[in-house]
Amino acid sequence: MNTALSDKMTLTRFSPVLSGCFIILLMCGHRTVLCLPNDDAGLQPNVTATTAATGEPIATCGSGPYCESLCSICEDIFSGPSVECLSALFHHFCMPKFNNAMDLLNTTDWCVWGNVNSLYSNLSICTEEISDCLQIPWPNPLVEQIFVDIHSTYFKECPTEEFSDPPPATVFALVITPICLIPIMVSLVVLKTKNGDGSS
Repeated sequence: MNTALSDKMTLTRFSPVLSGCFIILLMCGHRTVLCLPNDDAGLQPNVTATTAATGEPIATCGSGPYCESLCSICEDIFSGPSVECLSALFHHFCMPKFNNAMDLLNTTDWCVWGNVNSLYSNLSICTEEISDCLQIPWPNPLVEQIFVDIHSTYFKECPTEEFSDPPPATVFALVITPICLIPIMVSLVVLKTKNGDGSS
């Protein structure tokens, strides 16, 4: 993105519109690509192994630096990786950092994209890493709902100033100027040709 545009762009002009479109595309793409009958089916962890004794599938844990501890939390509290565990981890690890950072800013600074883009990106990365650790596809409806909630909490008061047409007088001047210049130029060419002064 052009740096001049990104410096002038505020969260209110582009980000909510683009984020809303992105969320809608993700929701449509999620249902279309996976062909799932409901949203919960898309949030189940990937199963890649079975127990030797019973033959029942067991969920595997991701290989990130914190994955073992996150998976053990899910195992101890929720009996394994699940949507409930994913939601609890998001609200325990990701959301407090984002909320605290937003609270440190003035409410007028929330609407300036340059002030919140790193916080927004960090939250996105946090949700992605936890989802990867639990082997739950990302993005998913839970992540989408978190971002919808964030927008309704922090960015709903931002002015939604849109690009507008210039005033009618400006449009008229821009349109009429070339229209008036064409006959004047044609008249000058005809006068020069009639006078026999075509050499100059």
